[in-house]
Amino acid sequence: MLIDNHGREINYMRLAVTDRCNLRCFYCMPEDGITYIPKKELMTFAEMYRIVDLFSRDGISKIRITGGEPFLWKDLMVFLRAISKIPTLKKIAITTNGTLIHDKLEELKSLGINSFNLSLDSLDPDRFYHITRRDDFSKVVDTMHRMLDLGMEVKINMVVMNGKNIEDIIPMLELAKDHPVSVRYIEEMPFNGTEGQGNDTLWTHHQILDHIKIIYPNILKLKDPAFSTSMNYGIDGFNGNFGIIAAYSRTFCGTCNRIRLTPKGDLKTCLYDRGVFNIKKLMREGATDTELVAALKSAIGNRAKDGHEAEQNRKELFPISESMATIGG
Repeated sequence: MLIDNHGREINYMRLAVTDRCNLRCFYCMPEDGITYIPKKELMTFAEMYRIVDLFSRDGISKIRITGGEPFLWKDLMVFLRAISKIPTLKKIAITTNGTLIHDKLEELKSLGINSFNLSLDSLDPDRFYHITRRDDFSKVVDTMHRMLDLGMEVKINMVVMNGKNIEDIIPMLELAKDHPVSVRYIEEMPFNGTEGQGNDTLWTHHQILDHIKIIYPNILKLKDPAFSTSMNYGIDGFNGNFGIIAAYSRTFCGTCNRIRLTPKGDLKTCLYDRGVFNIKKLMREGATDTELVAALKSAIGNRAKDGHEAEQNRKELFPISESMATIGG
């Protein structure tokens, strides 16, 4: 087991396999994109496999594959076939925008990969276009229905943005009336790739819940699973449920069980830190497996208590300016 300096078990790693994305979502990157990491600075297939295999033997039992959009990485399916055979890895999940995965779903299911977070911020094609700056709404919706037809576990990730998609909160919720989906409303975060992004008009988790209660006043609080980042709710008669992730308010930090690995190998023990060390650099300098695990345990043993402390510990003085695509979805 991996235990941090606050007594929290760390058993979950989010692995960003690429910083590339085919959408340009308002909350993630500028309209003209970001400066992508040069290929030689990205982790290789072999480096990522080594990390997953090694860390899974020391306590990481769940991996979430993220990006950017992970399915832009040409080796992704080969990689998934390989890590699905690692006996100490108990669960592989994927976060995707749903535009490139439709024809791969059957094989993914055969690999035992059945858990997906699908990014979908509007059920209105025009609003979807203005948020993503791309005309791919039908692809994403078709992917969602195909996932459900295959009996997959589907969570819909909706970033709530004032002036962008507030009208979609209730229609998105009502997807769970007829479908066994979990709708996740996420507070907007300051990771859109521009310096000094503000959250002056942030819709907090309280506002999101109050908005839902106007239409559905009799919601039921569900028991949150261990390590859950969301506060979860049900509505009588619904096939699915919904949750709210206080990503900006950071109310869930006390039970956080995850680490992140960026496409260039920066290990982050918190979404809001700058990365505590670069594991790719260690590997390319010849580090042994023992040395890599020691570096991981040292980082986990010096972890910030919560996202607010991690943000305060950032070395630079200027505001957060990175894109979520470079962090890992």
